[in-house]
Amino acid sequence: MRRGFTLVEIMIVVAIIALLAAIAIPNLLRARITANDSAAQATLRTISTALETYAAANNGLYPTDEGQLTGATPPYLNQPYNGNTVQGYVYTVSSAAAGYTATAKCMTPGVTCSKTNYVITTGGVLTHTD
Repeated sequence: MRRGFTLVEIMIVVAIIALLAAIAIPNLLRARITANDSAAQATLRTISTALETYAAANNGLYPTDEGQLTGATPPYLNQPYNGNTVQGYVYTVSSAAAGYTATAKCMTPGVTCSKTNYVITTGGVLTHTD
Protein backbone atom coordinates (compact mmCIF):
# COMPACT_ATOMS: atom_id res chain seq x y z
CA MET A 1 0.00 0.00 0.00
CA ARG A 2 1.34 3.42 -0.95
CA ARG A 3 1.45 6.14 1.65
CA GLY A 4 1.16 9.83 0.85
CA PHE A 5 -1.28 12.62 0.31
CA THR A 6 -3.95 12.63 -2.35
CA LEU A 7 -4.46 15.58 -4.65
CA VAL A 8 -7.72 16.45 -2.88
CA GLU A 9 -6.00 16.58 0.51
CA ILE A 10 -3.27 18.86 -0.82
CA MET A 11 -5.88 21.13 -2.45
CA ILE A 12 -7.76 21.41 0.85
CA VAL A 13 -4.59 22.41 2.72
CA VAL A 14 -3.73 25.02 0.06
CA ALA A 15 -7.29 26.41 0.24
CA ILE A 16 -7.07 26.71 4.03
CA ILE A 17 -3.71 28.50 3.83
CA ALA A 18 -5.10 30.90 1.19
CA LEU A 19 -8.12 31.64 3.38
CA LEU A 20 -5.92 32.39 6.40
CA ALA A 21 -3.71 34.66 4.29
CA ALA A 22 -6.75 36.50 2.94
CA ILE A 23 -7.83 37.21 6.51
CA ALA A 24 -4.41 38.08 7.97
CA ILE A 25 -2.82 40.28 5.29
CA PRO A 26 -5.35 43.17 5.39
CA ASN A 27 -5.10 43.24 9.19
CA LEU A 28 -1.31 43.45 8.99
CA LEU A 29 -1.49 46.29 6.47
CA ARG A 30 -3.95 48.18 8.67
CA ALA A 31 -1.65 47.71 11.66
CA ARG A 32 1.29 49.06 9.64
CA ILE A 33 -0.67 52.16 8.61
CA THR A 34 -1.72 52.80 12.21
CA ALA A 35 1.87 52.38 13.41
CA ASN A 36 3.15 54.84 10.77
CA ASP A 37 0.50 57.39 11.75
CA SER A 38 1.46 57.08 15.41
CA ALA A 39 5.14 57.40 14.52
CA ALA A 40 4.43 60.61 12.56
CA GLN A 41 2.63 62.14 15.54
CA ALA A 42 5.44 61.10 17.90
CA THR A 43 8.08 62.53 15.56
CA LEU A 44 6.26 65.86 15.38
CA ARG A 45 6.08 65.94 19.17
CA THR A 46 9.82 65.23 19.31
CA ILE A 47 10.51 68.09 16.90
CA SER A 48 8.25 70.39 18.93
CA THR A 49 9.96 69.43 22.18
CA ALA A 50 13.36 70.16 20.63
CA LEU A 51 12.19 73.56 19.39
CA GLU A 52 10.59 74.47 22.73
CA THR A 53 13.69 73.35 24.66
CA TYR A 54 15.90 75.43 22.36
CA ALA A 55 13.66 78.46 22.92
CA ALA A 56 13.75 77.98 26.69
CA ALA A 57 17.55 78.00 26.60
CA ASN A 58 17.73 81.02 24.23
CA ASN A 59 15.53 83.70 25.82
CA GLY A 60 12.34 82.52 24.08
CA LEU A 61 13.80 82.70 20.56
CA TYR A 62 13.30 79.70 18.28
CA PRO A 63 16.06 78.55 15.91
CA THR A 64 15.97 79.87 12.37
CA ASP A 65 17.15 76.57 10.84
CA GLU A 66 17.24 72.92 11.81
CA GLY A 67 21.04 72.88 11.89
CA GLN A 68 20.92 74.77 15.18
CA LEU A 69 19.02 71.82 16.68
CA THR A 70 21.15 69.01 15.26
CA GLY A 71 24.52 70.79 15.53
CA ALA A 72 24.29 71.80 19.20
CA THR A 73 26.24 70.00 21.92
CA PRO A 74 24.37 68.00 23.07
CA PRO A 75 21.98 68.05 20.08
CA TYR A 76 18.32 68.92 20.55
CA LEU A 77 17.52 66.52 17.67
CA ASN A 78 19.58 63.44 16.82
CA GLN A 79 18.79 63.59 13.10
CA PRO A 80 17.48 66.16 10.63
CA TYR A 81 13.85 65.73 9.60
CA ASN A 82 13.24 68.72 7.32
CA GLY A 83 12.66 67.39 3.81
CA ASN A 84 13.26 63.76 4.80
CA THR A 85 10.84 60.85 4.44
CA VAL A 86 10.32 58.60 7.46
CA GLN A 87 7.78 55.74 7.42
CA GLY A 88 5.74 57.17 4.56
CA TYR A 89 5.66 60.78 5.79
CA VAL A 90 7.69 63.74 4.50
CA TYR A 91 8.54 66.28 7.19
CA THR A 92 8.76 70.02 6.74
CA VAL A 93 10.02 72.23 9.56
CA SER A 94 9.78 76.00 9.24
CA SER A 95 10.97 78.11 12.13
CA ALA A 96 11.50 81.78 12.78
CA ALA A 97 12.56 83.56 15.95
CA ALA A 98 8.90 84.05 16.97
CA GLY A 99 7.51 80.56 16.30
CA TYR A 100 7.47 77.39 14.25
CA THR A 101 5.36 75.03 12.18
CA ALA A 102 6.25 71.40 11.47
CA THR A 103 4.23 69.19 9.15
CA ALA A 104 4.15 65.49 8.33
CA LYS A 105 2.66 64.90 4.88
CA CYS A 106 1.53 61.40 3.89
CA MET A 107 3.21 60.39 0.61
CA THR A 108 1.15 57.31 -0.29
CA PRO A 109 -2.27 57.57 1.37
CA GLY A 110 -3.88 54.22 2.10
CA VAL A 111 -0.66 52.29 1.42
CA THR A 112 1.90 53.32 4.05
CA CYS A 113 -0.18 55.84 5.98
CA SER A 114 -3.72 57.09 6.38
CA LYS A 115 -5.02 60.05 4.41
CA THR A 116 -4.22 62.33 7.36
CA ASN A 117 -1.49 64.95 7.36
CA TYR A 118 -0.32 66.24 10.73
CA VAL A 119 0.76 69.76 11.73
CA ILE A 120 2.30 70.97 15.00
CA THR A 121 2.70 74.66 15.73
CA THR A 122 4.25 76.90 18.36
CA GLY A 123 3.36 75.70 21.83
CA GLY A 124 3.07 72.06 20.74
CA VAL A 125 -0.45 72.20 19.30
CA LEU A 126 -0.88 69.06 17.17
CA THR A 127 -3.67 69.03 14.57
CA HIS A 128 -4.50 66.94 11.53
CA THR A 129 -5.91 67.63 8.08
CA ASP A 130 -7.52 65.19 5.69
